[in-house]
Order: sequence, then C-alpha cells, then structure tokens
Amino acid sequence: MPTKIHPFILCGGAGTRLWPLSRALHPKQLLALEGTRSLLQDTVARVGDASRFAAPHLLCNEDHRFLIAEQMLEDGVTSATIVLEPEARNTAPAVAAGAALLARETPDALMLVMPSDHVIRDDQAFLAAVALAAEAADAGALVTFGIEPSGPETGYGYIERGPAFADVDGAYAVARFVEKPDAATASAMLAQGGFFWNSGMFLFRAERYLDELGRLAPEMLSAVKAAVDKGQDEHDFFRLDTAAYGASPSDSIDYAVMEKTAHAAVVPADLGWSDVGAWSALWDIGDKDKDANVILGDVITEDAKGSYLRSEGRLLAALGVEDLVVVATDDAVLVAPRDRVQQVSTITKTLAKAQRSEQENHPLVRRPWGTYQTVDADDGFQVKRITVKPGARLSLQKHAKRAEHWVVVRGRARVTRDEEVFDLIVDQSTYIPLGAVHRLENIGDEPLYLIEVQSGSYLGEDDIVRLDDEYGRA
Repeated sequence: MPTKIHPFILCGGAGTRLWPLSRALHPKQLLALEGTRSLLQDTVARVGDASRFAAPHLLCNEDHRFLIAEQMLEDGVTSATIVLEPEARNTAPAVAAGAALLARETPDALMLVMPSDHVIRDDQAFLAAVALAAEAADAGALVTFGIEPSGPETGYGYIERGPAFADVDGAYAVARFVEKPDAATASAMLAQGGFFWNSGMFLFRAERYLDELGRLAPEMLSAVKAAVDKGQDEHDFFRLDTAAYGASPSDSIDYAVMEKTAHAAVVPADLGWSDVGAWSALWDIGDKDKDANVILGDVITEDAKGSYLRSEGRLLAALGVEDLVVVATDDAVLVAPRDRVQQVSTITKTLAKAQRSEQENHPLVRRPWGTYQTVDADDGFQVKRITVKPGARLSLQKHAKRAEHWVVVRGRARVTRDEEVFDLIVDQSTYIPLGAVHRLENIGDEPLYLIEVQSGSYLGEDDIVRLDDEYGRA
C-alpha cells in the first residue's frame, strides 16, 4: 500500500432483528455475539496495523457515544476520532461527513468505509482485498467489495461484475447493482456467474467521493460540508452541526453515488463474511454440536436438533425442539422458527408502540460513570443497584417527582446534598429529599456499590434536571 488507509467505521443501526440481545440503547455492534469482544472491537482491531492504517474515525449517534468510547478504551485505542451524527440521514451523508473531515487534513486520503457490525473470519483475505482495492482507488475508482456468494441468498443486494478495471488485476468495473432478489432470480444469477453479494464496504479517495457526490447530489454535499465546517470538538467527540446536517437529504451511498457513477469498481473477495442480520446468520456461522445445534450459555438439551439456543444467565432447557431460535436474557425470551427470525423486528415495533422498556434497554443500564440495574419496582417505589467507577461522579442534579435513599454496600462515596458535602462508607446511608440538589462520587480506588430506593409519584429517567455534568449531557 503506497499510503496509509484511513478507516471510517459506521456505528449506527439498531440491529432490531437480534432482539432481545440487541436493544435500541445497546445495539448489536456493541455486543459480544460470538466471544468476549464486541463486533465493533473486532472491526477496529481488523484495521489496527499502524503500518497499514491511520487512526480510525467512528461515526455514531448521541445515545451510543459513551459505550463506544468505553470499548475503545478497553482495547487501548486512544487515537480514534468519534464523530457524533445529530440524526440518522443514511449512509451517503454519513460517509460524506467522514470524507470532508479527512479531506481537511489529508486531501488525497484513501478512505475505507466499514460497517461496525459485520463478522469477517479471514482477516488475511480481508487485508489482501483492501490492498487490491487501494490500487483501484489510486486509479480513480470508487471501489466496493463483492462477497463470493455461498448460495442464492435473498436477503442481500448483488453486484454484477463487468470488464477488468484499468490495469488492476482482480478488480472489475461494476456492470450493475441488483436489489434483493427473489429466490428464482438469485439462483439464476448464481448459475450465470459473475454476481457477488453487496457487502456495504467501500474504498476510495475522500476527495474523489466528494467530487462525485457534488456532481450527483450537490444539495447533500453542501449540507454535509456545512455540518463539518460548523461542527465542534466536545470533550472526546467531534459533533457535526445539527441544523446543517439535518438539512441534508437522506439517501444511501448505493443509491446516491455508486449506482450512478461511471467510476464504480468491485473487488470480489471470500472473507468468511456475514452481516449478522438475524439469529439465523449466527446459527449459520456458529460452531454446531452433533445435532446441528449452536449452544451458548447455561443450556441443556434433550432430543433438540438444528436450533440456536442461547442463555445470557438462567438455565435454558430445550426438549424435543427442532429448527428453533431460543434466546433468553434477564428480562425477555424469544422463541421463533429459525426460518422466520428475519421478522423479529416486528416484535420490537410492537414493544416500542406499547412503550415497553424491553425494546430500549437491558435491565443493566450503562452510563459513562458506571451502571445501574433495577432489582424491584412497583407503584410508588423502585429499587436499583448502582455501580460507580473509581474516580467517577454522577451529574449534579435534582428531581421534581421523587426522593431517594442511598445505602453504601461496598466502597467509599462522597455525597453532595444541597449545601452539604460528606462521605459515606459501608453500611452507612443518606436520604435525598424531593427537589434537593445532589451528586454522588466514588472517591475510592475500587468500584462503589450502593442500593438506591426511589419513592415518588413518577420514577422515570427523564425526571432529571442536570445542573452540571462533566460528560456534556444536557
């Protein structure tokens, strides 16, 4: 590779078809679906060779920014730039924002666009494909990566390859893009040959993409450039300007640019790739027992076949089931035929319409200062277990509709309550009256654990007025 490649990783998306593990505030890219590391962490590690790749840019939304920052710190990735997208405008504006940021510092930057929620099993094949795509991008191409199809999949778009691109051996001009086909069309394309799954990964020079976007969608380019120019550094993030970005048309990179440009090229690759779009995909790529079951967690089976069985805690017992997906979390259980899990998103829509919390978050809720988990609740009261990281503190805040009791069970706490500031140790407690200005801080070297009992007429998380917050939350 003649120059370093700049990874730009798209971290949006809700992963609704992987409910109940994936939630709106903790989506699939932040989950460890196969091992102990999240899909995002694996994606960043894949481009971690500093001799080949520059520090990555990660584009995410407001709700996920602290989780993403925490996962980067866990992996020792301190040079990543986290870009905050004010609202989802699809992939064409998102990629344009990254290209505009890169072009300000490195006009000829080679930009590798990657979703954060895909599985790639063959990293060496990936690196070889990226090197080949970089050659084509140097020759002026907007390159996409075509996945060698393993069957007539109807859940992916397809790319038909044309003649060889320039003098780059292994790269081809794109003949056409094909929308997700029916089964007969997919089978016919595979029989004909020369068709590949559309991976949603791209490589091009940042300025090249911006030039094509300006020609094909000038209004979008103008809005995104304004969003970058008016954007601001905020703590550890770069925030795109809300008004300017919101003025951009919403469109995918495929529709806005790739299907219209005369410079599209495809690099076919066999990467051990999956977009992990549904539980059936995890069954496809998972390690199976002698009865073709994929089993994760505390699971016992008797006469179960061809099923994906996963427990995130409690014992899951499966008897006489076949071709099912069963996923159990602390607060929800999904049971579905394996061939219908593409429809799981209909359940999340029903939950959202009913304003059920199981759609939005897990019982264990992560915050930049630590976590909290509701352990009991009924009319007028709620009990939470709160964990605060060493040296971290919550915002200075007050509530209009609830009072709180805090009991320290491990660690040392510093409490601000109106004009008072005092410390608590194990077995000590305090009372925060309704309307009192208060703050909690961990002044020890170990995590602080306490039990919080809330009482009042309304106990929702939106009954918080923040007066000071070191994490920049409103």
